[in-house]
Amino acid sequence: MTKVAVLGTGIMGSALARNLLRAGLSVIVWNRTRAKAEPLTSDGAKVANTPAEAAASSEIVLTMLTDWDAVDSAMTGLDGALSGMSENGIWLQMSTIGIAATERAAELAEEAGVILVDAPVSGTKEPAEKGELVVIAAGPASALDTCQPVFDAVGQKTVRVGAEPGRASAFKLVLNTWLIELVESLAETIVLARTLGFEPELFLETISGGPLDSSYAQLKGKEMSQEEFPPSFPLRLACKDASLVVQEAERRELDLPAIRAALSQLERAQELGLGDQDLAAVYQAVRPGLERPA
Repeated sequence: MTKVAVLGTGIMGSALARNLLRAGLSVIVWNRTRAKAEPLTSDGAKVANTPAEAAASSEIVLTMLTDWDAVDSAMTGLDGALSGMSENGIWLQMSTIGIAATERAAELAEEAGVILVDAPVSGTKEPAEKGELVVIAAGPASALDTCQPVFDAVGQKTVRVGAEPGRASAFKLVLNTWLIELVESLAETIVLARTLGFEPELFLETISGGPLDSSYAQLKGKEMSQEEFPPSFPLRLACKDASLVVQEAERRELDLPAIRAALSQLERAQELGLGDQDLAAVYQAVRPGLERPA
């Protein structure tokens, strides 16, 4: 039985842990706020007091945390997971942290004598809960093979993109650029439709089933139409991801005006207090008449 430590039990991490348990893997979880990890005990998980404790009894340490600062904090220090991992253990880094941070993670892994597998996922709350994520994986072939039961438990597809750490995180930036720009463009389209006197449903029905359609546009368009944004992919995390894309583009002297514009709208949405709502809430930043709360 593969033993996996899951560090981070937010929306995505808790879904991953449950799917690993359903697949018959042994799972121990840790979260900075222990109360958020405790519900997983009813699914069969054990709860560790520290990342090091979780790592000590596991073959694979999986990080699914908000950003690099959270990952770094969980992995390093006296109670960090790296101090509890065995030599040649696998650090399965599935958070979206960007290329530069993944390169730093690779340095830490090498110093600690463990193997880094760079494997962010594409998908939000619902596909995570259903085990239908797309896993983008990079690392040594033998380590990827060891992690394959994890990938199979949480995803419908695994795309291997090479052995070099950072390759998977780079491709995740590509996917997130498409996703974020799609939602921002959809928000502008629906605001324009309403301003011109058309209901959003007419637009969504018109593109339905045709070459302009996408299931994600239909899902997020419905949320924008109803102005209800239950968090599947929290806007604050989308803003973080868009910032990673812009930073990497600037590092490579690449001008990507559409993602810069999308980031600006996401930042405005955060200023409006919408950070914990779904990414689709960027619609509120696009439509006229909504002011920043006092």
